[in-house]
Amino acid sequence: MFENLVKQEVSTLLVNDIKNNTLPGSILFAGSESSGKLTAALELARIMSCTRPNKAAWNCACPSCLQHKSLVCSNLLLLGPRNCFLEISAAKETFLNAYKENASFLIATRYLFLRSIRKLLLRFSSILWQGDDKINKIGAIVEVINEDLEQLDFPRELLPFEQTKELCDKLCEKAQELENSFLPDSISINQIRNMEQWAHIKSEEGKKTIIIENADRMQTSVRNALLKILEEPPADCLFILLTTRRNAVMPTILSRVRTYNFKTRTLSEQNEVISRVFHNDLFNGSINEYLLTFLPVSFSEIQQIAADFFKTIASSNIPNVAQTVKNCANFEPRIELRIFLETIALCQKPLLTNPNGTEAAAESVKVLRQCWENVTLFNQSPVSALEILVKDLSKINVMNDRIFSKI
Repeated sequence: MFENLVKQEVSTLLVNDIKNNTLPGSILFAGSESSGKLTAALELARIMSCTRPNKAAWNCACPSCLQHKSLVCSNLLLLGPRNCFLEISAAKETFLNAYKENASFLIATRYLFLRSIRKLLLRFSSILWQGDDKINKIGAIVEVINEDLEQLDFPRELLPFEQTKELCDKLCEKAQELENSFLPDSISINQIRNMEQWAHIKSEEGKKTIIIENADRMQTSVRNALLKILEEPPADCLFILLTTRRNAVMPTILSRVRTYNFKTRTLSEQNEVISRVFHNDLFNGSINEYLLTFLPVSFSEIQQIAADFFKTIASSNIPNVAQTVKNCANFEPRIELRIFLETIALCQKPLLTNPNGTEAAAESVKVLRQCWENVTLFNQSPVSALEILVKDLSKINVMNDRIFSKI
């Protein structure tokens, strides 16, 4: 069990609970980013739904396990915000390199790429989006992606390399469009209600699993709706909540789940993950740092652009917003915008040494968060959102006696 969960002792606890039939119906996986929580959750879903007596074997060929490995099982729901683009890009490069070199691990990398796309698609299940006015637009993009995935999926023979590369590029482009345009930054109450209705429909075979990623990023009404079903979970459903911030999860939810803590892997352990999963033995850094190398605009470039943007405002001038957005490739994927805004927040760290500066920095954090929500929640263009941000930051600067210029 959990052979694909690298360097996480928590797998021993999970195996013991599965074998002893002591795994509760609602659990929480808590740990830092890239610690393997989603990998473990998806693998646990496969194990619990396996129809063979011995369960657990990764090479099990029962219909349920085959569907779970391909992430097309009807007994699985996955919801919650996540930056999927970088993993998809890394998986694409790994797969194409393996195909070009006819590597012995080609099949594994093919699965890696397929699964990376489907981790995104699962969040756009028609079950979750029922009743949403965006469902038709989402469905049209999902249909195109699924049609292209069929050409890469098993048991089909792969197309010639150049055609496969073209297909992969198209899939990445469509996946990015889906993520940027429709993946919300937090779970909606409508999705929780739709999930609850689905959970109460008895499964024809196997156990249903509901995975909720970033469970700490929910509004109060959504948390309360989730709490309701966790109080009386259906007998044939397993709820797996994931979080990087256990302290931010509502205490009443924590009281209804058993927590499994995932350790932060050492740098050498993360290098081993990169080697085993992405077959890159040359990179010497963390998993997050490796994934960030797949940004269209480099991490350091975005930070420099953000620092210059803030410096212009601090000097009581107006930055060229359109050029800034262009230099950051229109902030696609959206994680580029998060890096940009977080850098501006970091630029204000020196303000925290006195009360007036702390107050100004706190106001800045509010407008930076509003800028993020304007783009990710309210579908405002990055140019419009940054123009508002410039006005808000300039106002804070002026009202606080041009405090930014003193940094």
